[in-house]
Amino acid sequence: MYLLLNSHFFFLLKNKTGLTIFFLCAYIPKTEADHCKWTEVLKDLEQIKTSEDIDVSLYTANTDEDKECQEPIMRCFFLEMNVILHECNIKNCSKTQDVYNILKNGNASFKNELSSTTSKKCKECEEYEEKSFTEFIQNFVKVIQKECK
Repeated sequence: MYLLLNSHFFFLLKNKTGLTIFFLCAYIPKTEADHCKWTEVLKDLEQIKTSEDIDVSLYTANTDEDKECQEPIMRCFFLEMNVILHECNIKNCSKTQDVYNILKNGNASFKNELSSTTSKKCKECEEYEEKSFTEFIQNFVKVIQKECK
């Protein structure tokens, strides 16, 4: 059986149509995998943005920061998500699982990247203005959407 399949496969590679099909099949999975790695985080942010259980002030990065500061900005948002998770655990809020999912998916996305060196012009998290939970979520969504373009 193996030899039969093997000979058919190599026969396809010997003609133009077979090569075309082979390259198309090899290319299709790549295009499907090219979606934004932050999609799951965005979905969960949509779930928690209307939560009335969460009442905290959070360091909130600006959406118009320099492109090379994008990774440190994302890390700041995820650090502040830990504050939200802590708040949810104290208040037993209804969105605790969604907040946990944001952190889990965010950490998984960062593990896939090599940590880049941060430019000296990028701010530390604590240098950003403290804003309400609602403003924080709005800015977080904008930063992710910018990253996904």
